[in-house]
Amino acid sequence: MIPEVGTLVLTRRDIAGLMDPDDWLTAVETGFRASAEGRAEAPPPMQIGGLGGAFHAKGASLLGDRLHVALKLNSNFPANPDRFGLPTIQGAILLCDGETGRLLAILDSIEVTLRRTAAATALAARFLARPDSATILVCGCGEQGAAQLAALRTILPLRHVRLWDRDRDRAAALARSVEGLEAETVDDLALAAGRSDVIVTCTTARAPFLGPEMVRPGAFIAAVGADSPEKSEIRPELMARARIVADVVDQCARMGDLHHALAAGAMRLGDVHAGLAELVAGTRPGRTRDSEIFLFDSTGTALQDVAAASIVLERAQGRKGILSVSLGAL
Repeated sequence: MIPEVGTLVLTRRDIAGLMDPDDWLTAVETGFRASAEGRAEAPPPMQIGGLGGAFHAKGASLLGDRLHVALKLNSNFPANPDRFGLPTIQGAILLCDGETGRLLAILDSIEVTLRRTAAATALAARFLARPDSATILVCGCGEQGAAQLAALRTILPLRHVRLWDRDRDRAAALARSVEGLEAETVDDLALAAGRSDVIVTCTTARAPFLGPEMVRPGAFIAAVGADSPEKSEIRPELMARARIVADVVDQCARMGDLHHALAAGAMRLGDVHAGLAELVAGTRPGRTRDSEIFLFDSTGTALQDVAAASIVLERAQGRKGILSVSLGAL
């Protein structure tokens, strides 16, 4: 008989206490590097419709010192904060041993999703943003907007942040929370975008709002919000003008802003400059000229989840206060 073994149960607070910004960046870089080296696998995600939102199921394996497999089920209900006082995104990650199948940990997914998404943008910016980028526009000022700003500050010499949201009070609240940077809320999106070195879009928009006439040469854009085929933030004309790097090219072709540009005939799949894993592995170049406009199409991949969950597990093992439960031997 197989002896009973404990499964760690990690809350959002547990995870936040175990990880710092460098850990999240290391995690996503590890995931994309493993993908480039053939040590990771991430099947296409699955979407299940809900009432006023949807559920996304994403899984991946990653071979490091041992094989880990993770499966995440996230719900995404944009009206939750206003209607029910609940987070937009909720869910859980199951992390398993890839050799025995043992369930190693159950992790609240909110902190992992929030931080690994922002860390992927920071990783892309390391290759694609101008190193002297000092001004940033954040479109969408919820938790993800705050996380994106925090992650990008660790790798770019940002001095001034502009914050835009359809809910101006939300933008103002984020501006008040920013420390160490000049922060302002903006109403004129086009004017703010044209004055910014970095633009991050992390909204729930279903119609594109950022166009080519709004972006200056040399800008780096991170398009984060379009994580399902129905969402869109970037006009196809801007996608065609920019050099596109996708977190996962095939996935973005199905559900990111790349998906909409392809459907509109504004570009072809072969026009995509690279996947992020290729930049990490050094098989494709990043920015080579200051005047280039680069756009990172981020749809989120379970490669990030399994890599992050593996580091969280390593940090959590042996720590006091972490709950371990016995689910029984099957």
